[in-house]
This record gives sequence, C-alpha cells and structure tokens, in this order.
Amino acid sequence: MSFTDKAKNKAQELSGVAKERIGDVTDNERMRAEGSTEQSSARARQAGEHAKDAGRDVKDAMR
Repeated sequence: MSFTDKAKNKAQELSGVAKERIGDVTDNERMRAEGSTEQSSARARQAGEHAKDAGRDVKDAMR
C-alpha cells in the first residue's frame, strides 16, 4: 500500500471520527451516521490493501 493511499484512508477515517463527534454534540443523527459510515469505509479499504500486501509477500516468498 502506498503512502498516499494510507494517508487518504487515515484522513477519511479521521474525518469520520470528527463528523461522528459533531453529530453526538449537536444531537444530529444523520451526521453521526455519516461519520460512522466514513470510518467503516476507510477501515475496509485499509483491510483490503493489507490483504493485497500480504498476498504479494506470499507470492514473493514462493519465488
């Protein structure tokens, strides 16, 4: 996973955390849900990238 991808995923995750907290403070359920969704999306992308990296490592080890 490239540094750029990691940074984008982390930025989206942090944005989601901020939205969720703002939603909590303002009692805005929609904002809270958007934040939670953004966090989940970023974490899923990170997991996919980690799986690809692991696959490449296995492939390289088999050579």
